Amino acid sequence: MGRDIVFLFLFLLIPGLVLLHLLVAPYTKVEESFHVQAIHDIETYGIPSLDEATNYLQEHYDHFKFPGAVPRTFIGALVLSGLSRPFIWLNENADRQVFARAILGLFNASALMSYASGIERAFGQPTAIWYLFFQTSQFHVLYYASRTLSNMFAFGISTLAMRFLLFEPGVRHKHRAQCRFSLCLLTVAGIIFRSELALFLATHTLFLLLTGRVSLLRDVIPAGILGLSIGLVSTVFVDSFFWQQFPLWPELAAFKFNVVSGGASAWGTQPWHFYFSNSIPRLLLNPCTYLIGIPVAFSLSSTRAATAYLLTPSLAFVALFSSQPHKEWRFILYVIPPLTAAAALGASYIWTHRTKSIIYRLLSIVMVLSPLASFAISTFVLLPSSAANYPGAHALRALHENHADTSSQSEVSVYLGNLACQTGVTRFLQVPSNTPSTVWKYDKTEDETIKSSSTFWNQFDYALIEAVGPEECKLTSWAVSRWENVELINGFAGIRVLRPGEKAKGSVEESALRRLGGERAIGAWEKGRELVRRVVTRGWWVELRMEPRIKIMRRVE
Repeated sequence: MGRDIVFLFLFLLIPGLVLLHLLVAPYTKVEESFHVQAIHDIETYGIPSLDEATNYLQEHYDHFKFPGAVPRTFIGALVLSGLSRPFIWLNENADRQVFARAILGLFNASALMSYASGIERAFGQPTAIWYLFFQTSQFHVLYYASRTLSNMFAFGISTLAMRFLLFEPGVRHKHRAQCRFSLCLLTVAGIIFRSELALFLATHTLFLLLTGRVSLLRDVIPAGILGLSIGLVSTVFVDSFFWQQFPLWPELAAFKFNVVSGGASAWGTQPWHFYFSNSIPRLLLNPCTYLIGIPVAFSLSSTRAATAYLLTPSLAFVALFSSQPHKEWRFILYVIPPLTAAAALGASYIWTHRTKSIIYRLLSIVMVLSPLASFAISTFVLLPSSAANYPGAHALRALHENHADTSSQSEVSVYLGNLACQTGVTRFLQVPSNTPSTVWKYDKTEDETIKSSSTFWNQFDYALIEAVGPEECKLTSWAVSRWENVELINGFAGIRVLRPGEKAKGSVEESALRRLGGERAIGAWEKGRELVRRVVTRGWWVELRMEPRIKIMRRVE
């Protein structure tokens, strides 16, 4: 009974942690902006008819003004905006950006929970408990689960596909059908959201064929045809309409630009071993998973076959994908559930044999303490530091709430600088143009030639610019009007180590706690912090360091 309670607690902890990460860090970065702006535009302006689509979309939708390097699909935004609509009807004043992200986060959480259920059926409840224990102590998967990246739309689908590839004892006759469904899901996700899933699909398909779990004619080809048909029809139909280009397949265009033409290299290149030496350790977070759990699972005859089944196609995908010069950890995020499951196999064996020898007893203690340490780092260090990394959103909020006197102005014009747009500013945070009193207008001009004109700057009442950068020089040098700094917004700048006797500031932690629990939560945190410093760390402490990032400038006549 006790084991059932532990499993249920960890099982429900996944969506709870996803929502916690969302509430602590509700804003978005520039790489998420396309899907966020698309969700906003669909919810705000609706979907026009075919007759008026071109003019209407060009006038209202953000992607025509800022199309990005390659087109992206509208399918994810269309689904999230549709699912958000009932909540908007119930509460029109709700934070619509948070609602949409919460739906995506809960979808990804449900996929992780489904995978945990598959682990329980395939390998038993102890292994599933260890899988959940490791998964809930990882940071990146939980933090990014609600973030509107194309990778995170694909992540939930790929995780569900991985769940159906798990072999469950007693259902051999169903396993072939589950494999077909899994391959179909991966095909759809790759065609619509992320083209790298084509390689992920290829390694898993080849492995299934080599192990005799599927047949090329009866399983792989039908699954591929079905997935290809669903994915292509969906993306070409939807995205050709929203981009007003026919026929348009966004992921094919992205593949040509990033891979064939090598355009992705403009964002930096990394050595071939980057995914293995940097990304996977960072994503797993707990070094005991890949230094103890996975090696133990591979070394045991009772778990070697299952471990190989989990790891071989995923690691083959990572190895092959390492040939691309531009690398980011989010490109291989799909392998984390099976890698975590393989580590859970080793940890489960260690735990069940902890009474057999002193070595297993010591290893079991390490395996219990390491996820707790990872969870503490994830929740109390990585989460608040990441939440403090959105000064653009905080600056726009501060402008609206503290500095704009709209009682005597019928129109307020704001310039949104590059850093502000990269660190949290979205259309969801802007005051709607249909407000009955003051009309707010926002400008995100990037052209340096246009910004070199004094006429450009003199049209604005406020400007959100980088605290240290060329924009302020342009503002003060070329503008005829005088500008004054009304507020300085800080952003994350690293870690600060406090020595015994030094007073903790804790401004970042207090801001997050105030949003979640009010002043009582801050008081409890301060008491707990001082208790730990006095009893455990002997006065030493680590807190987040902040430095100025965004200036809110006001034009003075």
